[in-house]
Amino acid sequence: MSIDKPLVTIFETYGSGAPVVGPAVAEALGVPWISQAYSSEDLEAAEGRGAEEETFLGRMLATLGRTAASADVGVFSGQLEMLDAEDAVRELRAQVAEGGVVLGRNATVILADEPRALHVKLDGPLEQRIARGAEGAGIDLAHAKARQAREDSARAAMSQRLFNWDPRYPDHFDLVINTGLVSLPMAVQLILAAYRLKTETDF
Repeated sequence: MSIDKPLVTIFETYGSGAPVVGPAVAEALGVPWISQAYSSEDLEAAEGRGAEEETFLGRMLATLGRTAASADVGVFSGQLEMLDAEDAVRELRAQVAEGGVVLGRNATVILADEPRALHVKLDGPLEQRIARGAEGAGIDLAHAKARQAREDSARAAMSQRLFNWDPRYPDHFDLVINTGLVSLPMAVQLILAAYRLKTETDF
């Protein structure tokens, strides 16, 4: 059954403003805000564990309870140790049963069959994203730069490995916004306008 409440998915490169934009869109649409499954701190913890010869992605998946496989959901086969891809699909669909604005969680592809979903990517110039990430987290630029390198790589790698898509390309998005040129309040309005146009609804 299709979801008939407002539904927006957001993927962001590090520091593109989703923690500001997403909750504002959710409030305007009257639906829940559902943030990333794994925080910057989670990814930092994963990087620091495991044997040196292991890949970072392998260590991260193991640390986060996701070893190197997934359940058969038509895009990818194998089995995860704790939370397989089939469980992730079920969990996300349950979370958005009454609508939602979702950051990450591979929602862009998991919910690709929802005709009333708007799929958005936020991006921007590297140095500006690093500066915004530093300010938002209260960390210095060096720390933010390390987070950017880690997260942009790791989140893309997880998407490719677990759901066979690459969020670095625009193929799966209805709307891509450069928050280096567009202010975050304007990004909110662009998303709301695009949602109205795609779904032919008002709110």
